[in-house]
Amino acid sequence: MVEHSGLDIMCLNKYCHSSSSSSSSEQDKKIFTKLKFNMSGDYPKKNAEILSGQYGTNLLLIGGALIMGIAHHDSSVKEKHLLSFATCLMILQLIWMMWYIMVRDRQKNTRTEKDVHATTCWIRGGLTLLALLSLIMDAFRIGYYVGYQSCVSAVLGVYPVIHAIHTIAQVHFLWFHIKDVIKSFETFERFGVMHAVFTNLLLWCSGVMSEAEHFLNNHKRRLSALGYENLTIEHSEPDCNCTTSTCSMFSSSLYYLYPFNIEYHIFVSALLFVMWKNIGRTIDHLSNQKKLATKTKGLTVGPILGLLALASTIGILVVYITHVEQSFQMRQSAISMFYIYGIVMLVVMCSAGAVGLLIYRANHMPLDTSKNPSRQLDTELLFGSSIGSWFMSWCSIVAVFSTTSNPPYHWTNLIYSLLIVLEKYIQNLFIIESLYRQQENREREDPELLAAPEIFSVTSSLAPPYNGIINQAYDTPDRTCVTMENEQVYGCTRKHSEVPLPVGNKIKEPSNIKRQVLKNIAFLLIMCNISLWILPAFGCRPQYDNGLEQETFGFGIWTAVLNFAIPLNLFYRMHSVASLFEVFRRV
Repeated sequence: MVEHSGLDIMCLNKYCHSSSSSSSSEQDKKIFTKLKFNMSGDYPKKNAEILSGQYGTNLLLIGGALIMGIAHHDSSVKEKHLLSFATCLMILQLIWMMWYIMVRDRQKNTRTEKDVHATTCWIRGGLTLLALLSLIMDAFRIGYYVGYQSCVSAVLGVYPVIHAIHTIAQVHFLWFHIKDVIKSFETFERFGVMHAVFTNLLLWCSGVMSEAEHFLNNHKRRLSALGYENLTIEHSEPDCNCTTSTCSMFSSSLYYLYPFNIEYHIFVSALLFVMWKNIGRTIDHLSNQKKLATKTKGLTVGPILGLLALASTIGILVVYITHVEQSFQMRQSAISMFYIYGIVMLVVMCSAGAVGLLIYRANHMPLDTSKNPSRQLDTELLFGSSIGSWFMSWCSIVAVFSTTSNPPYHWTNLIYSLLIVLEKYIQNLFIIESLYRQQENREREDPELLAAPEIFSVTSSLAPPYNGIINQAYDTPDRTCVTMENEQVYGCTRKHSEVPLPVGNKIKEPSNIKRQVLKNIAFLLIMCNISLWILPAFGCRPQYDNGLEQETFGFGIWTAVLNFAIPLNLFYRMHSVASLFEVFRRV
Protein backbone atom coordinates (compact mmCIF):
# COMPACT_ATOMS: atom_id res chain seq x y z
CA MET A 1 0.00 0.00 0.00
CA VAL A 2 2.86 2.25 0.81
CA GLU A 3 4.63 1.36 -2.42
CA HIS A 4 1.50 1.93 -4.46
CA SER A 5 1.01 5.21 -2.78
CA GLY A 6 4.60 6.15 -3.48
CA LEU A 7 4.18 5.24 -7.13
CA ASP A 8 1.11 7.39 -7.30
CA ILE A 9 2.97 10.30 -5.79
CA MET A 10 5.87 9.86 -8.16
CA CYS A 11 3.58 9.69 -11.14
CA LEU A 12 1.70 12.71 -9.94
CA ASN A 13 4.94 14.66 -9.53
CA LYS A 14 6.04 13.64 -13.00
CA TYR A 15 2.72 14.67 -14.45
CA CYS A 16 2.81 17.95 -12.64
CA HIS A 17 6.35 18.66 -13.85
CA SER A 18 5.33 17.96 -17.44
CA SER A 19 2.26 20.13 -17.14
CA SER A 20 4.13 23.09 -15.63
CA SER A 21 6.90 22.90 -18.22
CA SER A 22 4.39 22.79 -21.09
CA SER A 23 2.42 25.74 -19.69
CA SER A 24 5.66 27.64 -19.19
CA SER A 25 6.63 26.88 -22.77
CA GLU A 26 3.27 28.10 -24.03
CA GLN A 27 3.59 31.26 -21.95
CA ASP A 28 7.07 31.90 -23.36
CA LYS A 29 5.73 31.45 -26.87
CA LYS A 30 2.93 33.94 -26.19
CA ILE A 31 5.36 36.48 -24.77
CA PHE A 32 7.71 36.01 -27.73
CA THR A 33 4.84 36.29 -30.22
CA LYS A 34 3.56 39.45 -28.52
CA LEU A 35 7.06 40.95 -28.39
CA LYS A 36 7.64 40.06 -32.02
CA PHE A 37 4.33 41.66 -33.01
CA ASN A 38 5.10 44.83 -31.05
CA MET A 39 8.59 45.08 -32.50
CA SER A 40 7.36 44.47 -36.00
CA GLY A 41 4.65 47.07 -35.47
CA ASP A 42 7.15 49.66 -34.24
CA TYR A 43 9.85 48.85 -36.76
CA PRO A 44 8.30 50.70 -39.75
CA LYS A 45 7.83 53.83 -37.64
CA LYS A 46 11.33 53.67 -36.15
CA ASN A 47 12.90 52.88 -39.51
CA ALA A 48 11.09 55.79 -41.14
CA GLU A 49 12.20 58.16 -38.35
CA ILE A 50 15.84 57.05 -38.58
CA LEU A 51 15.99 56.99 -42.37
CA SER A 52 14.27 60.35 -42.81
CA GLY A 53 16.50 61.88 -40.12
CA GLN A 54 19.61 60.57 -41.87
CA TYR A 55 18.31 61.85 -45.21
CA GLY A 56 17.78 65.37 -43.84
CA THR A 57 21.13 65.40 -42.04
CA ASN A 58 22.97 64.48 -45.23
CA LEU A 59 21.18 67.23 -47.13
CA LEU A 60 22.41 69.73 -44.56
CA LEU A 61 25.95 68.32 -44.67
CA ILE A 62 26.05 68.66 -48.46
CA GLY A 63 25.00 72.29 -48.12
CA GLY A 64 27.54 72.78 -45.33
CA ALA A 65 30.31 71.46 -47.56
CA LEU A 66 29.30 73.92 -50.29
CA ILE A 67 29.21 76.79 -47.76
CA MET A 68 32.72 75.94 -46.56
CA GLY A 69 33.93 75.84 -50.15
CA ILE A 70 32.49 79.30 -50.80
CA ALA A 71 34.10 80.65 -47.60
CA HIS A 72 37.50 79.80 -49.11
CA HIS A 73 37.45 82.40 -51.88
CA ASP A 74 40.14 80.77 -54.01
CA SER A 75 38.10 77.57 -54.29
CA SER A 76 36.37 76.43 -57.46
CA VAL A 77 33.10 76.22 -55.49
CA LYS A 78 31.10 79.37 -56.17
CA GLU A 79 27.96 80.91 -54.79
CA LYS A 80 26.00 79.79 -57.84
CA HIS A 81 26.59 76.14 -56.91
CA LEU A 82 25.10 76.60 -53.44
CA LEU A 83 22.16 78.59 -54.83
CA SER A 84 21.52 75.89 -57.45
CA PHE A 85 21.44 73.19 -54.77
CA ALA A 86 19.14 75.26 -52.54
CA THR A 87 16.85 76.00 -55.50
CA CYS A 88 16.49 72.28 -56.25
CA LEU A 89 15.63 71.58 -52.61
CA MET A 90 12.99 74.32 -52.57
CA ILE A 91 11.41 72.99 -55.78
CA LEU A 92 11.22 69.49 -54.25
CA GLN A 93 9.60 70.92 -51.14
CA LEU A 94 7.07 72.82 -53.27
CA ILE A 95 6.15 69.58 -55.05
CA TRP A 96 5.68 67.78 -51.74
CA MET A 97 3.53 70.59 -50.27
CA MET A 98 1.33 70.64 -53.39
CA TRP A 99 0.92 66.86 -53.17
CA TYR A 100 0.07 67.04 -49.46
CA ILE A 101 -2.53 69.78 -49.96
CA MET A 102 -4.14 67.86 -52.85
CA VAL A 103 -4.36 64.67 -50.76
CA ARG A 104 -5.93 66.57 -47.88
CA ASP A 105 -8.46 68.20 -50.22
CA ARG A 106 -9.52 64.77 -51.43
CA GLN A 107 -9.93 63.63 -47.82
CA LYS A 108 -12.27 66.44 -46.80
CA ASN A 109 -14.85 63.96 -45.54
CA THR A 110 -12.38 62.34 -43.14
CA ARG A 111 -11.57 64.29 -39.99
CA THR A 112 -7.88 65.17 -39.60
CA GLU A 113 -6.63 65.24 -36.03
CA LYS A 114 -4.97 68.47 -34.90
CA ASP A 115 -2.34 69.17 -32.27
CA VAL A 116 -3.55 72.43 -30.76
CA HIS A 117 -0.20 72.98 -29.02
CA ALA A 118 1.81 72.85 -32.27
CA THR A 119 1.61 76.60 -32.80
CA THR A 120 -0.54 79.65 -32.12
CA CYS A 121 -2.07 82.36 -34.27
CA TRP A 122 0.32 85.01 -33.03
CA ILE A 123 3.37 82.86 -33.89
CA ARG A 124 2.04 82.31 -37.40
CA GLY A 125 1.26 86.02 -37.63
CA GLY A 126 4.83 86.87 -36.61
CA LEU A 127 6.20 84.41 -39.16
CA THR A 128 3.98 86.00 -41.81
CA LEU A 129 5.51 89.39 -41.02
CA LEU A 130 9.02 87.90 -41.27
CA ALA A 131 8.01 86.28 -44.56
CA LEU A 132 6.91 89.66 -45.95
CA LEU A 133 10.32 91.11 -45.11
CA SER A 134 11.93 88.08 -46.79
CA LEU A 135 9.86 88.80 -49.91
CA ILE A 136 11.18 92.37 -49.91
CA MET A 137 14.69 90.93 -49.72
CA ASP A 138 13.92 88.70 -52.71
CA ALA A 139 12.74 91.76 -54.64
CA PHE A 140 16.06 93.48 -53.85
CA ARG A 141 17.94 90.38 -55.03
CA ILE A 142 16.04 90.43 -58.31
CA GLY A 143 16.77 94.13 -58.77
CA TYR A 144 20.46 93.49 -58.04
CA TYR A 145 20.54 90.70 -60.64
CA VAL A 146 18.87 92.88 -63.28
CA GLY A 147 21.63 95.46 -62.89
CA TYR A 148 24.43 92.89 -63.31
CA GLN A 149 22.75 90.27 -65.51
CA SER A 150 25.36 90.66 -68.26
CA CYS A 151 28.18 89.24 -66.12
CA VAL A 152 26.60 87.05 -63.41
CA SER A 153 25.08 83.58 -63.51
CA ALA A 154 21.38 83.21 -64.24
CA VAL A 155 21.06 81.26 -60.99
CA LEU A 156 21.29 84.56 -59.09
CA GLY A 157 18.07 85.62 -60.82
CA VAL A 158 16.25 82.26 -60.60
CA TYR A 159 16.98 81.73 -56.90
CA PRO A 160 15.08 84.78 -55.51
CA VAL A 161 12.07 84.00 -57.71
CA ILE A 162 11.88 80.39 -56.47
CA HIS A 163 12.55 81.56 -52.91
CA ALA A 164 9.63 84.02 -53.11
CA ILE A 165 7.27 81.30 -54.40
CA HIS A 166 8.58 78.94 -51.73
CA THR A 167 7.98 81.54 -49.00
CA ILE A 168 4.38 82.23 -50.07
CA ALA A 169 3.52 78.52 -50.35
CA GLN A 170 5.17 77.73 -47.02
CA VAL A 171 3.27 80.47 -45.17
CA HIS A 172 0.02 79.05 -46.58
CA PHE A 173 1.08 75.60 -45.38
CA LEU A 174 1.88 76.96 -41.91
CA TRP A 175 -1.52 78.59 -41.56
CA PHE A 176 -3.66 75.66 -42.66
CA HIS A 177 -1.73 72.40 -42.17
CA ILE A 178 1.04 72.77 -39.58
CA LYS A 179 -1.19 71.36 -36.79
CA ASP A 180 -2.13 68.22 -38.75
CA VAL A 181 -1.41 64.85 -37.16
CA ILE A 182 -0.63 62.71 -40.21
CA LYS A 183 -2.02 59.15 -40.14
CA SER A 184 -1.80 58.20 -43.84
CA PHE A 185 1.28 57.67 -46.05
CA GLU A 186 3.31 58.04 -42.87
CA THR A 187 6.66 56.89 -44.24
CA PHE A 188 6.48 59.11 -47.31
CA GLU A 189 5.24 62.08 -45.26
CA ARG A 190 8.13 61.70 -42.81
CA PHE A 191 10.59 62.15 -45.65
CA GLY A 192 8.61 65.10 -47.02
CA VAL A 193 8.42 66.94 -43.69
CA MET A 194 12.07 66.21 -42.88
CA HIS A 195 13.07 67.48 -46.32
CA ALA A 196 11.24 70.73 -45.53
CA VAL A 197 12.91 70.98 -42.10
CA PHE A 198 16.44 70.68 -43.45
CA THR A 199 15.75 72.82 -46.50
CA ASN A 200 14.90 75.68 -44.16
CA LEU A 201 17.92 74.88 -41.99
CA LEU A 202 20.17 75.07 -45.05
CA LEU A 203 18.65 78.42 -46.05
CA TRP A 204 19.26 79.60 -42.48
CA CYS A 205 22.93 78.52 -42.67
CA SER A 206 23.31 80.25 -46.03
CA GLY A 207 21.88 83.49 -44.65
CA VAL A 208 24.08 83.28 -41.55
CA MET A 209 27.18 82.82 -43.74
CA SER A 210 26.34 85.77 -45.99
CA GLU A 211 25.56 88.06 -43.04
CA ALA A 212 28.71 87.00 -41.13
CA GLU A 213 30.90 87.52 -44.19
CA HIS A 214 29.49 91.02 -44.72
CA PHE A 215 30.06 91.98 -41.07
CA LEU A 216 33.58 90.52 -41.08
CA ASN A 217 34.51 92.59 -44.11
CA ASN A 218 33.22 95.73 -42.39
CA HIS A 219 35.24 94.83 -39.30
CA LYS A 220 38.39 94.42 -41.42
CA ARG A 221 37.79 97.83 -42.99
CA ARG A 222 37.59 99.41 -39.52
CA LEU A 223 40.82 97.68 -38.46
CA SER A 224 42.56 98.83 -41.63
CA ALA A 225 41.45 102.40 -40.95
CA LEU A 226 42.96 102.13 -37.46
CA GLY A 227 46.35 101.11 -38.89
CA TYR A 228 46.20 97.30 -38.80
CA GLU A 229 47.86 95.60 -41.76
CA ASN A 230 47.90 92.15 -43.37
CA LEU A 231 44.11 92.03 -43.51
CA THR A 232 42.58 90.81 -46.76
CA ILE A 233 39.21 92.32 -47.59
CA GLU A 234 37.21 90.21 -50.02
CA HIS A 235 35.31 92.11 -52.69
CA SER A 236 32.12 90.38 -53.84
CA GLU A 237 31.06 92.88 -56.50
CA PRO A 238 30.75 91.54 -60.08
CA ASP A 239 33.36 92.35 -62.73
CA CYS A 240 31.11 94.63 -64.74
CA ASN A 241 29.28 97.91 -64.32
CA CYS A 242 25.71 98.07 -63.10
CA THR A 243 23.22 99.03 -65.80
CA THR A 244 20.92 100.77 -63.31
CA SER A 245 21.49 103.37 -60.61
CA THR A 246 20.02 101.28 -57.80
CA CYS A 247 22.50 98.40 -57.53
CA SER A 248 24.39 99.85 -54.57
CA MET A 249 21.12 100.59 -52.76
CA PHE A 250 19.92 97.00 -53.30
CA SER A 251 23.27 95.59 -52.17
CA SER A 252 23.46 97.63 -48.96
CA SER A 253 19.77 97.15 -48.09
CA LEU A 254 20.03 93.35 -48.31
CA TYR A 255 22.11 93.13 -45.14
CA TYR A 256 19.54 95.02 -43.08
CA LEU A 257 16.95 92.39 -44.06
CA TYR A 258 19.12 89.34 -43.47
CA PRO A 259 18.31 89.10 -39.71
CA PHE A 260 14.57 88.79 -40.44
CA ASN A 261 15.11 86.21 -43.17
CA ILE A 262 17.41 84.20 -40.89
CA GLU A 263 14.88 84.15 -38.04
CA TYR A 264 12.08 83.22 -40.44
CA HIS A 265 13.80 80.06 -41.68
CA ILE A 266 14.95 78.82 -38.26
CA PHE A 267 11.46 79.27 -36.77
CA VAL A 268 9.79 77.51 -39.70
CA SER A 269 12.18 74.57 -39.38
CA ALA A 270 11.27 74.30 -35.65
CA LEU A 271 7.52 74.23 -36.42
CA LEU A 272 7.99 71.67 -39.17
CA PHE A 273 10.02 69.51 -36.80
CA VAL A 274 7.08 69.47 -34.38
CA MET A 275 4.88 68.35 -37.27
CA TRP A 276 7.39 65.57 -38.02
CA LYS A 277 7.26 64.43 -34.39
CA ASN A 278 3.44 64.33 -34.56
CA ILE A 279 3.30 61.92 -37.52
CA GLY A 280 1.49 58.77 -36.41
CA ARG A 281 1.03 60.12 -32.89
CA THR A 282 -2.02 59.15 -30.84
CA ILE A 283 -3.50 62.36 -29.48
CA ASP A 284 -4.62 62.49 -25.86
CA HIS A 285 -7.81 64.51 -26.18
CA LEU A 286 -7.89 65.39 -22.49
CA SER A 287 -4.56 67.22 -22.68
CA ASN A 288 -5.09 68.38 -26.29
CA GLN A 289 -7.22 71.38 -25.31
CA LYS A 290 -6.31 74.95 -26.07
CA LYS A 291 -5.67 77.06 -23.01
CA LEU A 292 -7.50 80.37 -22.96
CA ALA A 293 -5.53 83.55 -22.45
CA THR A 294 -6.13 85.14 -19.09
CA LYS A 295 -7.19 88.75 -18.71
CA THR A 296 -4.57 91.46 -18.50
CA LYS A 297 -5.01 93.57 -15.37
CA GLY A 298 -2.56 95.78 -13.54
CA LEU A 299 -0.05 95.78 -16.42
CA THR A 300 1.86 99.03 -15.86
CA VAL A 301 5.38 98.53 -14.49
CA GLY A 302 6.39 95.91 -17.06
CA PRO A 303 5.43 97.93 -20.17
CA ILE A 304 6.98 101.13 -18.80
CA LEU A 305 10.32 99.51 -18.01
CA GLY A 306 10.21 97.48 -21.23
CA LEU A 307 9.62 100.50 -23.44
CA LEU A 308 12.34 102.37 -21.58
CA ALA A 309 14.74 99.49 -22.27
CA LEU A 310 13.77 99.45 -25.96
CA ALA A 311 14.23 103.21 -26.34
CA SER A 312 17.63 103.12 -24.65
CA THR A 313 18.63 100.21 -26.89
CA ILE A 314 17.94 102.21 -30.04
CA GLY A 315 19.97 105.10 -28.65
CA ILE A 316 22.89 102.81 -27.75
CA LEU A 317 22.80 101.26 -31.23
CA VAL A 318 22.99 104.62 -33.00
CA VAL A 319 25.76 105.95 -30.77
CA TYR A 320 27.81 102.75 -30.98
CA ILE A 321 27.69 102.47 -34.77
CA THR A 322 28.63 106.12 -35.26
CA HIS A 323 31.44 106.17 -32.65
CA VAL A 324 33.09 102.80 -33.23
CA GLU A 325 34.40 103.85 -36.65
CA GLN A 326 35.95 107.10 -35.41
CA SER A 327 39.09 107.73 -33.34
CA PHE A 328 40.61 105.25 -30.90
CA GLN A 329 39.29 107.11 -27.83
CA MET A 330 35.77 107.33 -29.25
CA ARG A 331 35.93 103.62 -30.06
CA GLN A 332 36.86 102.72 -26.46
CA SER A 333 34.18 104.97 -25.02
CA ALA A 334 31.55 103.35 -27.28
CA ILE A 335 32.58 99.85 -26.15
CA SER A 336 32.56 100.90 -22.46
CA MET A 337 29.10 102.43 -22.93
CA PHE A 338 27.81 99.17 -24.39
CA TYR A 339 29.10 97.07 -21.50
CA ILE A 340 27.64 99.42 -18.87
CA TYR A 341 24.29 99.36 -20.67
CA GLY A 342 24.45 95.55 -20.91
CA ILE A 343 25.24 95.17 -17.20
CA VAL A 344 22.23 97.29 -16.20
CA MET A 345 19.96 95.40 -18.57
CA LEU A 346 21.12 91.96 -17.41
CA VAL A 347 20.84 92.88 -13.72
CA VAL A 348 17.21 93.92 -14.29
CA MET A 349 16.49 90.69 -16.19
CA CYS A 350 18.13 88.51 -13.53
CA SER A 351 16.18 90.25 -10.78
CA ALA A 352 12.86 89.93 -12.63
CA GLY A 353 13.42 86.25 -13.41
CA ALA A 354 14.45 85.52 -9.80
CA VAL A 355 11.30 87.19 -8.46
CA GLY A 356 9.20 85.09 -10.85
CA LEU A 357 10.88 81.88 -9.68
CA LEU A 358 10.31 82.83 -6.02
CA ILE A 359 6.60 83.35 -6.73
CA TYR A 360 6.41 79.93 -8.35
CA ARG A 361 8.21 78.33 -5.41
CA ALA A 362 5.78 79.94 -2.98
CA ASN A 363 2.80 78.69 -5.00
CA HIS A 364 2.93 74.89 -4.90
CA MET A 365 1.15 73.96 -8.12
CA PRO A 366 1.82 70.56 -9.77
CA LEU A 367 3.64 70.32 -13.07
CA ASP A 368 1.91 69.33 -16.28
CA THR A 369 3.50 66.02 -17.34
CA SER A 370 1.33 65.33 -20.39
CA LYS A 371 3.09 64.62 -23.68
CA ASN A 372 3.58 67.79 -25.70
CA PRO A 373 6.19 67.72 -28.52
CA SER A 374 6.02 71.48 -29.04
CA ARG A 375 6.75 72.26 -25.39
CA GLN A 376 9.53 69.67 -25.28
CA LEU A 377 11.13 71.22 -28.36
CA ASP A 378 10.90 74.69 -26.78
CA THR A 379 12.86 73.42 -23.79
CA GLU A 380 15.52 71.74 -25.92
CA LEU A 381 15.94 74.80 -28.13
CA LEU A 382 16.35 77.08 -25.12
CA PHE A 383 19.18 74.95 -23.78
CA GLY A 384 20.75 74.28 -27.18
CA SER A 385 20.81 77.90 -28.30
CA SER A 386 22.20 79.01 -24.92
CA ILE A 387 25.43 77.15 -25.67
CA GLY A 388 26.59 79.80 -28.15
CA SER A 389 26.52 82.76 -25.79
CA TRP A 390 27.78 80.67 -22.87
CA PHE A 391 30.80 79.59 -24.90
CA MET A 392 31.43 83.16 -26.05
CA SER A 393 31.13 84.46 -22.48
CA TRP A 394 33.56 81.93 -21.03
CA CYS A 395 36.06 82.75 -23.79
CA SER A 396 35.76 86.42 -22.82
CA ILE A 397 36.32 85.58 -19.14
CA VAL A 398 39.46 83.60 -20.01
CA ALA A 399 40.68 86.51 -22.16
CA VAL A 400 40.13 89.05 -19.37
CA PHE A 401 42.29 87.10 -16.92
CA SER A 402 45.01 86.17 -19.42
CA THR A 403 45.53 89.34 -21.45
CA THR A 404 48.24 91.87 -20.61
CA SER A 405 46.42 94.92 -21.98
CA ASN A 406 44.23 97.01 -19.68
CA PRO A 407 41.59 98.99 -21.61
CA PRO A 408 38.86 100.94 -19.76
CA TYR A 409 36.32 98.17 -20.36
CA HIS A 410 38.58 95.40 -18.98
CA TRP A 411 36.52 94.59 -15.86
CA THR A 412 33.14 95.62 -17.25
CA ASN A 413 33.66 92.96 -19.92
CA LEU A 414 34.19 90.40 -17.13
CA ILE A 415 31.04 91.42 -15.24
CA TYR A 416 29.00 91.50 -18.46
CA SER A 417 30.15 87.99 -19.43
CA LEU A 418 29.35 86.54 -15.99
CA LEU A 419 25.90 88.15 -16.04
CA ILE A 420 25.22 86.68 -19.50
CA VAL A 421 25.77 83.19 -18.09
CA LEU A 422 23.65 83.86 -14.99
CA GLU A 423 20.83 85.58 -16.90
CA LYS A 424 20.35 82.63 -19.23
CA TYR A 425 20.33 80.23 -16.28
CA ILE A 426 17.55 82.18 -14.55
CA GLN A 427 15.53 82.96 -17.68
CA ASN A 428 15.58 79.34 -18.89
CA LEU A 429 14.34 78.16 -15.49
CA PHE A 430 11.59 80.79 -15.42
CA ILE A 431 10.34 79.97 -18.92
CA ILE A 432 10.41 76.20 -18.44
CA GLU A 433 8.70 76.37 -15.04
CA SER A 434 6.00 78.62 -16.50
CA LEU A 435 5.36 76.36 -19.50
CA TYR A 436 5.24 73.15 -17.44
CA ARG A 437 3.19 74.52 -14.55
CA GLN A 438 -0.50 73.66 -14.50
CA GLN A 439 -2.95 76.51 -14.52
CA GLU A 440 -4.72 77.14 -11.26
CA ASN A 441 -8.30 76.66 -12.47
CA ARG A 442 -8.29 73.91 -15.02
CA GLU A 443 -12.06 74.07 -15.46
CA ARG A 444 -11.60 77.49 -17.11
CA GLU A 445 -9.54 76.12 -19.96
CA ASP A 446 -12.40 75.65 -22.36
CA PRO A 447 -15.76 77.16 -21.43
CA GLU A 448 -17.39 75.49 -24.42
CA LEU A 449 -16.97 72.17 -22.64
CA LEU A 450 -19.01 73.45 -19.67
CA ALA A 451 -22.66 72.57 -19.97
CA ALA A 452 -25.65 73.66 -17.92
CA PRO A 453 -25.25 71.48 -14.84
CA GLU A 454 -28.93 70.98 -14.24
CA ILE A 455 -29.77 69.73 -17.73
CA PHE A 456 -27.10 67.04 -18.11
CA SER A 457 -24.88 66.44 -15.11
CA VAL A 458 -22.60 63.68 -13.94
CA THR A 459 -21.63 65.21 -10.59
CA SER A 460 -23.74 68.03 -9.26
CA SER A 461 -23.83 69.47 -5.79
CA LEU A 462 -27.61 69.93 -6.11
CA ALA A 463 -28.44 66.44 -7.34
CA PRO A 464 -28.48 63.06 -5.57
CA PRO A 465 -25.43 60.84 -6.14
CA TYR A 466 -26.55 58.96 -9.24
CA ASN A 467 -24.03 56.97 -11.29
CA GLY A 468 -24.59 58.11 -14.83
CA ILE A 469 -26.53 60.84 -16.64
CA ILE A 470 -29.44 62.43 -14.86
CA ASN A 471 -32.45 63.12 -17.05
CA GLN A 472 -34.31 66.05 -15.56
CA ALA A 473 -37.48 65.03 -17.40
CA TYR A 474 -37.83 62.10 -15.00
CA ASP A 475 -36.90 64.20 -11.96
CA THR A 476 -39.78 66.62 -12.62
CA PRO A 477 -42.87 65.49 -10.69
CA ASP A 478 -45.35 66.20 -13.46
CA ARG A 479 -42.94 65.13 -16.26
CA THR A 480 -44.47 67.64 -18.61
CA CYS A 481 -41.78 70.13 -19.47
CA VAL A 482 -38.11 70.96 -19.79
CA THR A 483 -37.10 74.55 -19.13
CA MET A 484 -34.11 76.82 -19.38
CA GLU A 485 -32.78 79.14 -16.71
CA ASN A 486 -35.46 81.65 -15.50
CA GLU A 487 -37.42 81.22 -18.74
CA GLN A 488 -41.05 80.14 -19.25
CA VAL A 489 -41.14 77.19 -21.67
CA TYR A 490 -44.44 75.38 -22.32
CA GLY A 491 -46.02 76.87 -19.23
CA CYS A 492 -43.26 75.89 -16.79
CA THR A 493 -40.90 78.05 -14.79
CA ARG A 494 -37.50 76.62 -13.97
CA LYS A 495 -35.65 77.46 -10.77
CA HIS A 496 -32.58 79.62 -11.06
CA SER A 497 -29.33 77.72 -11.45
CA GLU A 498 -26.72 78.42 -8.81
CA VAL A 499 -23.89 77.76 -11.31
CA PRO A 500 -23.51 80.64 -13.80
CA LEU A 501 -23.36 79.80 -17.46
CA PRO A 502 -20.32 81.07 -19.37
CA VAL A 503 -20.93 83.76 -21.94
CA GLY A 504 -18.48 83.69 -24.83
CA ASN A 505 -14.85 83.53 -23.84
CA LYS A 506 -15.00 86.17 -21.10
CA ILE A 507 -14.25 84.56 -17.78
CA LYS A 508 -14.32 86.51 -14.56
CA GLU A 509 -11.14 85.88 -12.65
CA PRO A 510 -10.38 86.87 -9.10
CA SER A 511 -7.77 89.57 -8.81
CA ASN A 512 -4.42 87.97 -8.04
CA ILE A 513 -1.38 90.08 -7.21
CA LYS A 514 0.96 87.21 -8.00
CA ARG A 515 -0.55 86.85 -11.45
CA GLN A 516 -0.17 90.56 -12.11
CA VAL A 517 3.47 90.50 -11.03
CA LEU A 518 4.20 87.49 -13.26
CA LYS A 519 2.55 89.18 -16.24
CA ASN A 520 4.63 92.32 -15.71
CA ILE A 521 7.78 90.20 -15.42
CA ALA A 522 6.98 88.31 -18.63
CA PHE A 523 6.31 91.55 -20.54
CA LEU A 524 9.51 93.15 -19.24
CA LEU A 525 11.57 90.11 -20.25
CA ILE A 526 9.96 90.14 -23.71
CA MET A 527 11.03 93.74 -24.32
CA CYS A 528 14.51 93.14 -22.88
CA ASN A 529 15.08 90.12 -25.13
CA ILE A 530 13.92 92.11 -28.16
CA SER A 531 16.42 94.81 -27.18
CA LEU A 532 19.26 92.31 -26.83
CA TRP A 533 18.34 90.85 -30.24
CA ILE A 534 18.33 94.24 -31.98
CA LEU A 535 21.88 95.20 -30.96
CA PRO A 536 23.87 92.29 -32.50
CA ALA A 537 21.42 91.86 -35.38
CA PHE A 538 22.12 95.37 -36.68
CA GLY A 539 25.86 95.61 -36.11
CA CYS A 540 26.52 96.32 -32.43
CA ARG A 541 29.02 93.56 -31.67
CA PRO A 542 31.76 94.68 -29.28
CA GLN A 543 33.18 91.16 -29.21
CA TYR A 544 34.72 92.00 -32.59
CA ASP A 545 35.94 95.44 -31.55
CA ASN A 546 37.30 95.24 -27.98
CA GLY A 547 40.48 93.34 -28.97
CA LEU A 548 40.82 91.34 -25.72
CA GLU A 549 39.66 88.00 -27.09
CA GLN A 550 41.43 88.55 -30.39
CA GLU A 551 44.70 89.11 -28.52
CA THR A 552 44.24 85.87 -26.55
CA PHE A 553 42.88 83.46 -29.16
CA GLY A 554 44.00 85.02 -32.44
CA PHE A 555 41.97 86.61 -35.19
CA GLY A 556 41.05 83.40 -37.05
CA ILE A 557 39.99 81.32 -34.04
CA TRP A 558 38.03 84.13 -32.38
CA THR A 559 36.25 84.95 -35.66
CA ALA A 560 35.22 81.28 -35.99
CA VAL A 561 33.90 81.32 -32.40
CA LEU A 562 31.83 84.43 -33.10
CA ASN A 563 30.48 83.01 -36.37
CA PHE A 564 29.25 80.00 -34.36
CA ALA A 565 28.02 81.79 -31.23
CA ILE A 566 26.33 84.97 -32.48
CA PRO A 567 23.73 83.24 -34.75
CA LEU A 568 22.79 80.92 -31.88
CA ASN A 569 22.51 83.89 -29.53
CA LEU A 570 20.25 85.74 -31.98
CA PHE A 571 18.01 82.70 -32.27
CA TYR A 572 17.96 82.32 -28.47
CA ARG A 573 16.71 85.88 -28.00
CA MET A 574 13.96 85.57 -30.60
CA HIS A 575 12.93 82.13 -29.35
CA SER A 576 12.81 83.49 -25.80
CA VAL A 577 10.47 86.25 -26.99
CA ALA A 578 8.11 83.63 -28.44
CA SER A 579 8.23 81.48 -25.29
CA LEU A 580 7.78 84.44 -22.95
CA PHE A 581 4.77 85.65 -24.92
CA GLU A 582 3.20 82.23 -24.41
CA VAL A 583 4.02 82.54 -20.69
CA PHE A 584 2.40 86.00 -20.67
CA ARG A 585 -0.80 84.61 -22.22
CA ARG A 586 -1.25 81.64 -19.88
CA VAL A 587 -0.12 83.08 -16.50
